[in-house]
Amino acid sequence: QVQVVESGGGLVQAGGSLRLSCTASGLTFGNYPMGWFRQASGKEREPLSCISGSGSNTYYADSVKGRFTISRDNAKRTLYLQMNFLNPDDTAMYYCAASRWSWDTVQKQGSRAYQYWGQGIQVTVSS
Repeated sequence: QVQVVESGGGLVQAGGSLRLSCTASGLTFGNYPMGWFRQASGKEREPLSCISGSGSNTYYADSVKGRFTISRDNAKRTLYLQMNFLNPDDTAMYYCAASRWSWDTVQKQGSRAYQYWGQGIQVTVSS
């Protein structure tokens, strides 16, 4: 049974930083591309970043490029999202997801490529 669990969210002031973590069990972690998404209240889910199983390939949405960094430690079965220069527009529920498809498919299919999702964790940025 696959379990995906996010941690590290919370309340931070504008301009501050947070690091989200995501652990995944029940799968061969290093074989799975992983992604971070967020959903603000009243808005659609937004893809933020994804990383290939090896960690050698990454993608960032324009909204977070230059501020957020995705990484993974396959030995620890953990995915990270370092978030810097946070602003109130970053307030949302953040989700981690794993895909059993290839990196190429993940790139093409976006959120539809992910089969395993965490419950999400709240990030609130105060002005």
